Amino acid sequence: MSEQATTAVGTDAAKTGHVKLSWREKICYGFGDFGNGFMFDLGQAYLTKYWIDVCTIPAGAVAGIFAFTKIFDAFMDPIAGSAIDSRKNIGPRGKFRPVMMISSIILAILTVITFTMPEISTAGKILFAYGAYMAWGLVYSFTNIPYASLASVMTRDVEERSQIATTRQAGSIGAQLITGIAFVPIVLLFDQPHHGFFMASIVMAAVGVLGFAICYFNCHEHVPVKRNTAKEQKAKFSDYIKIVFTNKPLLCIILMTLFTISAMNTNNQMMIFFCQYNLGHMGLQPVVNGIMMGCSVIGILLIPKLVKMFGKKKTAIGGLLIGCAADILNFVIPTNLYTFIILVTIGYVALAIPNGVTWAFVSDVIDYSEWHNGIRKEGITYAAFNFSRKIAQAIAAIVSSGILVLTGYVANAVQSEMTLTGIKAAMTLYPGVALGIAAIILYFFYGLTDDKFKQIAEDLNNGKWEHGTIE
Repeated sequence: MSEQATTAVGTDAAKTGHVKLSWREKICYGFGDFGNGFMFDLGQAYLTKYWIDVCTIPAGAVAGIFAFTKIFDAFMDPIAGSAIDSRKNIGPRGKFRPVMMISSIILAILTVITFTMPEISTAGKILFAYGAYMAWGLVYSFTNIPYASLASVMTRDVEERSQIATTRQAGSIGAQLITGIAFVPIVLLFDQPHHGFFMASIVMAAVGVLGFAICYFNCHEHVPVKRNTAKEQKAKFSDYIKIVFTNKPLLCIILMTLFTISAMNTNNQMMIFFCQYNLGHMGLQPVVNGIMMGCSVIGILLIPKLVKMFGKKKTAIGGLLIGCAADILNFVIPTNLYTFIILVTIGYVALAIPNGVTWAFVSDVIDYSEWHNGIRKEGITYAAFNFSRKIAQAIAAIVSSGILVLTGYVANAVQSEMTLTGIKAAMTLYPGVALGIAAIILYFFYGLTDDKFKQIAEDLNNGKWEHGTIE
């Protein structure tokens, strides 16, 4: 921890872990996910459209690209997490921030490359897409894992963590809002779609690096982590497996995330198709996104108050159930622009709240892992969680592209009723069912309540590294 950071928060607070962060630092942490969204969200929302309609890659091949590369990325996450955990000779900038900042610059370059396609054969285009997106995913791991791990060493205070989880989710939704409104209009400024997608990606990637820079220069690692050096030096790969598979709260969050993130990504990927074909005009996409994501920004500002009133678990379950009901209703009733916007907005706001709370869950399960096993491995613990996000993204790609294939989608043509129904099902029914399952998982299997975590935090602050498990 830097001298500047220690002075800012107070030595005594840093020693106990109950650091009260300034609002400037909390907001600047959120800018990290704001920058992340300007690169990550492009791939989730627009690459499917770019590869199928602009690059003329078959939809089935695109589903394969997403599925394979996301699974590849998922297995790269533990490697990235282990590499970050094993860093030595930590400088005054801390353990996580330098890796995050350098990787974000490389990620920006690769983001632009993913929206670039040489004039080659279809087979060549498929291979190029595989290579570019696999490289992007690997570097994304080295950007996102240190960023997420940073939160666990900024503070152990429950309310402070809920607030930085809120600013992170605000940054994420803010990026979705701006990219969702601005990306398509930038593309449409150009006569050639290839040029439009390329230029839009450059603009978004530049803003992404700026967001990470704001986080890098304004956030600090305040909590001094007392390492069980002897035990960590003896740790082997089998011990890392133990860290993950004996962490019941982490396993629950992993399973829940498979459904929440696949629901969100399916929604984002299908929105441009739904607006163009089911609603009749692709230009409606920025309008719908603006309303949906703008309301989500307002909704997530309620997270700290909701968590204070109901606790993290009940807040998350409530959001999931509301989202489930709104999405299923949106599928059942006939397609109408106004009812669609109202219900998709309710569903997205409701999902944004548990997604925001999840980041506080992750910081808690990192501390639980240390408390339970006597070994603190922020990177490897977060990598295990991020593994589920990558698998969820692969599921979303399979659902989105798979629906297009199965229902006979034809690029840039009038679609059949079967195709329109398939697009609507992917857009609304799948997210609704997925959120319902996520709520059930969280209700029955997540045992790390706020009160239990407070006891864990107290144990860690008192130097007690090995205790029993949560019953």
